[in-house]
Amino acid sequence: MGQKITEALAVVACIDPDAYGTGAQTSDWIDMSKFERVAFIVQAGTLGSSATLDFKVQQSKASNGSSPVDISGKAITQLTEAGTDSDKQVVVSVEASELSDGYRYIAGLMTVGVASSDAGVVAVATNPNYGPASDYDLASVDELVA
Repeated sequence: MGQKITEALAVVACIDPDAYGTGAQTSDWIDMSKFERVAFIVQAGTLGSSATLDFKVQQSKASNGSSPVDISGKAITQLTEAGTDSDKQVVVSVEASELSDGYRYIAGLMTVGVASSDAGVVAVATNPNYGPASDYDLASVDELVA
């Protein structure tokens, strides 16, 4: 039997699911020198009346995310309440090789527009350079059940 999925994937970033007012939320910054690929799972809950939900992935040269730059092709098609996009998910994958030269860190930027909405994001990484991926789980990961 091979590696357990709880060892093969690490929860490396999140925007906790919550009822967000209009505005932007940024996930934790992920060090892509440690992984080959990351998948951001965007979760739209109940979207407010006429609400919009956008998400994109940005890159930075600094671990604190200073001077972030959008990664081309890593933005979702806007989710809307009018488009019956409540309770939907979107997955955006990023490979380390897709970062621009000199960029090492990535984060997700979720923006709620027009009306408060329930939403969240979780990012999972795989193919770590060293050890099981689960060694890199966020401190907020409370339990692994395999």
